[in-house]
Amino acid sequence: MKVTAYNQGESCELAVQAFTFSGGEEQIRIECTWSQAERVEIVAQLTSSKAVMQLLMTVDAVKRLFAIQPRIELVIPYFPYARQDRVCQPGEALAVSVMANLINSLQLDRVTVWDAHSEVTGALLNRLQQVPQVDLLLRHTDLVAQLQQGQLCLVAPDAGASKKVRNTAQQLGGKVEVIQAEKMRDVATGEITHTAIFGDVRGKSVLITDDICDGGRTFIELAKVLRREGAERVLLFVSHGIFSQGLVVFEGLIDAIYCSQSWPAPSQSQVPFQQA
Repeated sequence: MKVTAYNQGESCELAVQAFTFSGGEEQIRIECTWSQAERVEIVAQLTSSKAVMQLLMTVDAVKRLFAIQPRIELVIPYFPYARQDRVCQPGEALAVSVMANLINSLQLDRVTVWDAHSEVTGALLNRLQQVPQVDLLLRHTDLVAQLQQGQLCLVAPDAGASKKVRNTAQQLGGKVEVIQAEKMRDVATGEITHTAIFGDVRGKSVLITDDICDGGRTFIELAKVLRREGAERVLLFVSHGIFSQGLVVFEGLIDAIYCSQSWPAPSQSQVPFQQA
């Protein structure tokens, strides 16, 4: 958790100590020598339910820290529960709505989220500012240069990613080639049973682009097809790199991986990896 106070053109990063009581309760303590602040920004990397509780405590502590409450802005790079944006089985919770209600209850002045998984998150959060996928990709200037010079083409891994990938191509000048891919799953097991690409990748360098990589099965199966169809280089950019199976699963299939800093960096492997 990073907490920064701003006042009259100056800034100060506040020390935040988090601790857990023996009964499992979370608590935080903020140290601050300033008597007032115009604005406080909280950047929260919410990678667990424990971190969510610590965020709630942090916001409450900030509200109690100054005699006059400052403007409070929250940045949540990866919005948790965003993938649970529908009820799949009777008796389940609509988890993204629960999480959004928690954040809305804090009554913050602004909430910033990086590349939300779907439009549902944006519809549920109040006073939301979204950082689009293309803005996160633009931080990787080497990729941008290759795309604009025609040395790379974009690959949308499935229909869900298509809109964002095509918007990225348009923002980069509209001349970037986009190749669409599609996957089929076994409805009973969720396993990917077939992956297809619609376009010629022979001799080309390609950049698979999506919002989240968790275990990576979508990208592993797609990389196999791209290489079989003659792609020269296969790169991967994701806004949020969870990499729950590590990077080793991509070795021999993906030549380099790029992502934002919304999630802690994974342990290194032979696959070149870059966060920005």
